[in-house]
Amino acid sequence: MRSLAVAAAGMLLIGMGSSAAWGQNAKQLYEKNCATCHGASGKGDGPAAKAMKNKPRDFSTALKGTSEADIVKFLKEGKPDLKLPHPKSKLTDEQLQEIAKYVKGL
Repeated sequence: MRSLAVAAAGMLLIGMGSSAAWGQNAKQLYEKNCATCHGASGKGDGPAAKAMKNKPRDFSTALKGTSEADIVKFLKEGKPDLKLPHPKSKLTDEQLQEIAKYVKGL
């Protein structure tokens, strides 16, 4: 019984570690690929936003009711009327999913 409890505790710690690693990776992906325009907190106030004709969205309001799948689809396909660098990005589907989860949490 004691070994079962030790094993369960070990699994919990492993799961917590991978979750923290996921969160850190998602944050790094966001900071590298999105924050320049959207800002560190996703408010659309990144350093490049001031010079942009089409202002970046504030994720805290713009993503209400938007699914992670819809965010990933947008990141992959973009919108014809917006000239964004990320639709043609070389990020993997997994990385795009991580970014989508991250911005939903902003």
